[in-house]
Amino acid sequence: MSLLLGTKARLPLGCKQLFRLCILRHSSFQQTVEVKENIEKKRRTAQQGGGQKRIDAQHKKIPGDSVVTGQGLIHGRTAFIFSQDFTVFGGSLSSVHAKKICKIMDQAMLVGAPVIGLNDSGGARIQEGVESLAGYADIFQRNVLSSGVIPQISMIMGPCAGGAVYSPALTDFTFMVEDTSYLFITGPDVVKAVTNEDVTQEELGGAKTHTSVSGVAHKAFKNDVDALLNLRTFMGYLPQSNRDPTPIRVCDDPWDRDVSGLDTVVPMETTAAYNMNDVIQGVVDEGDFFEIMPNYAKNIVIGFARMNGRTVGVVGNQPKSAAGCLDINSSVKGARFVRFCDAFNIPIITFVDVPGFLPGTAQEYGGIIRHGAKLLFAYAEATVPKVTVITRKAYGGAYDVMSSKHLRGDVNYAWPTAEVAVMGAKGAVSILYRGNKDVASYEQEYIRKFSNPFPAAVRGFVDDIIEPRSTRRRICQDLDRLSSKKLSNPWKKHANIPL
Repeated sequence: MSLLLGTKARLPLGCKQLFRLCILRHSSFQQTVEVKENIEKKRRTAQQGGGQKRIDAQHKKIPGDSVVTGQGLIHGRTAFIFSQDFTVFGGSLSSVHAKKICKIMDQAMLVGAPVIGLNDSGGARIQEGVESLAGYADIFQRNVLSSGVIPQISMIMGPCAGGAVYSPALTDFTFMVEDTSYLFITGPDVVKAVTNEDVTQEELGGAKTHTSVSGVAHKAFKNDVDALLNLRTFMGYLPQSNRDPTPIRVCDDPWDRDVSGLDTVVPMETTAAYNMNDVIQGVVDEGDFFEIMPNYAKNIVIGFARMNGRTVGVVGNQPKSAAGCLDINSSVKGARFVRFCDAFNIPIITFVDVPGFLPGTAQEYGGIIRHGAKLLFAYAEATVPKVTVITRKAYGGAYDVMSSKHLRGDVNYAWPTAEVAVMGAKGAVSILYRGNKDVASYEQEYIRKFSNPFPAAVRGFVDDIIEPRSTRRRICQDLDRLSSKKLSNPWKKHANIPL
């Protein structure tokens, strides 16, 4: 090979190929580096959301749009989450926004895991017109198909208006944050223009309104951090899907613990009030009770607890409010909770102290008959283990409704203070002995004959009359025995619950 200056140097054929390969690899390496840098740059840009200053929707596009989606672990279990970003176009829903939410909802259904929505949206994105409306409908359809299959939880963490409120309404539980979250179909300005009502955002759709007046939200928390921590706690009670067993965790509270305080919790005076929460907290593991809707329809108590480590749903009449009577709101509140527990294989414990349905024209005109039937329907339909404890009054049709033996209650107990009858002694005597002067003596006879648990016990409507202190031990034993319960309803496309 000539090495003289100015003479062309020729490489052997093999060397030429190697040289070209090195050039190509170098070029490919450079492209890979550039692609990686570009990906990282776009990722950083997407993570900034709307940035420090909100961006004009007419001139700018935001990577990832106005929602962050993904999956992670809560207490070691998979959960799918979407979080709307109000800094990007006010969290408004676009077609891309909707597709991202639908994608994780489909994935959650595929693997059997809960979906959590952190909602903060101004509604449909006006610029997109019907596309954004179509996106909402796509989400609604998945909410409906997911119902009863996987748990769906909505945490409202900012103002939500228009179509943004309907998806939370279709989910199983809706939580809010005090003073910062709002739910309404139309805002105060539209209300003012249409009805001439002056109303603030808080009055129209704030946490207090929806947790105590409308019943739209199930609970409110003090701030964002408190809300997220409580949400983590709440998720620990729920199964992953309707195919998974009820969560069980190690329990340090002895299952056979006697609760001596229950022996005196019911007052001697039959009309005196007491707090059913005292009974519930005395019975459940470590007194830990996650109450749902504590400020709405206070005459019934619902929530989640554990018995010997196993998640249970708890329903109880509340004598402190309206004497524990069932009314429209309490019936609907209880029915939806019972149906959730049944859908996700969570045993139901019911504590009964109910003097009947609340009388009055307001209740009758409001449809207490059909609304009360919802609770009856829910208990009758439920196939999960059902344990019932009558602590005091169980009168009339309300006795039937509250998970009675006749509605396939598995185990029904009564405390010695229980009164199972058509109605109270005073009302019964006033009807049976109308016009009779010696009403007082008849009243005492009625009390002696009917205002006790024995008539129900001898007929098998109550399985046993137990000491209050033994309630926890008996329920834990029953739940253990009933853990293998198998019961199914006749095949049907779906039931037609009273609405």
